[in-house]
Amino acid sequence: MDNIKRVILKLSGEALAKKEGGYNDELIENIANQVKTIVNKGTDVGVVIGGGNYWRGRSNDNIDRTKADQIGMLATIMNCIYVSEIFRSQGLKTNILTPFECGSMTKLFSKDRANKYFEKGMVVFFAGGTGHPYFSTDTATALRAIEIEAEAILLAKAIDGVYDSDPKVNPDAVKYDEISLDEVLSKKLGVIDLTATIMCLENKMPLVIFGLEEENSIVNTMSGNFNGTYVTV
Repeated sequence: MDNIKRVILKLSGEALAKKEGGYNDELIENIANQVKTIVNKGTDVGVVIGGGNYWRGRSNDNIDRTKADQIGMLATIMNCIYVSEIFRSQGLKTNILTPFECGSMTKLFSKDRANKYFEKGMVVFFAGGTGHPYFSTDTATALRAIEIEAEAILLAKAIDGVYDSDPKVNPDAVKYDEISLDEVLSKKLGVIDLTATIMCLENKMPLVIFGLEEENSIVNTMSGNFNGTYVTV
């Protein structure tokens, strides 16, 4: 993956949080410095962050689904603002794009604007999901990756790859070194949600899945020296 010129990095909001609440600044600073290494080698990096550390509204039947999803969109914006500032503290230039107006806190997404920021060596955060309810941050990640013509999506997860069953439940679960998106669909492995999977399949967008907390995992993934799973098209 050394020759890849543009990627989107998907981070879990829950993975960036401390168990007792708040953000894990040490982890975010580590991520920032790994991203800095990649950017300095000439790769454009876009970032999407989930909002699960703030909001899991779909489990609450008392709130309308559209409103719940809108709260989730705002959660992703809060995460991107925070993580963007930590990135800046580590010497990176950043900007945040959203699919809807958000005052002076972010800029409105367009492909041209994203490309302009990439040309300036910035890390571009894509916050606010797709801007519509009923779409997850997985789908937003796939959409933005396709729109900006990224060459791969990097999925940094709590689990270090794709398994044939949940390794937290089944100690004998087998990890795939490589698997196709067709197999992910047919085996219902749920690597990303169904909409995002089909979008990646139709637009030939490969995924690289690895454990976020493994040492130097992002840099190692970009160099091809990692223990995760390639999801091919």
